[in-house]
Amino acid sequence: MESRRRALLVAALGFAQLAVEPPPPPVAALHAWLSTWSGIGHVSHGMARQGYDLSLTRYDGLGWRATFYATGMEHSATSATGSAFEPTPFRAVQVAAWRVLAML
Repeated sequence: MESRRRALLVAALGFAQLAVEPPPPPVAALHAWLSTWSGIGHVSHGMARQGYDLSLTRYDGLGWRATFYATGMEHSATSATGSAFEPTPFRAVQVAAWRVLAML
């Protein structure tokens, strides 16, 4: 069951990375679903099931940094597994999670 959940998370995040204009309707729907605060929660929960904690920080007027760390590890810059700095929190979480899962 975990491998199925991981595969679904990888697929969703992979399609979220597509930069096609205009996006096909299924990709547009995926973007609309993931680009919400509840979408961040879904990605964060999925990553927690894979063994990662999320740190999300806003830098006033500059953007957002999302960083995933291995669960249970002391969280420092050297223990970061995947990180992204993006204009929106939604995109930062999606890109950081994708970077972690793409390395596995």
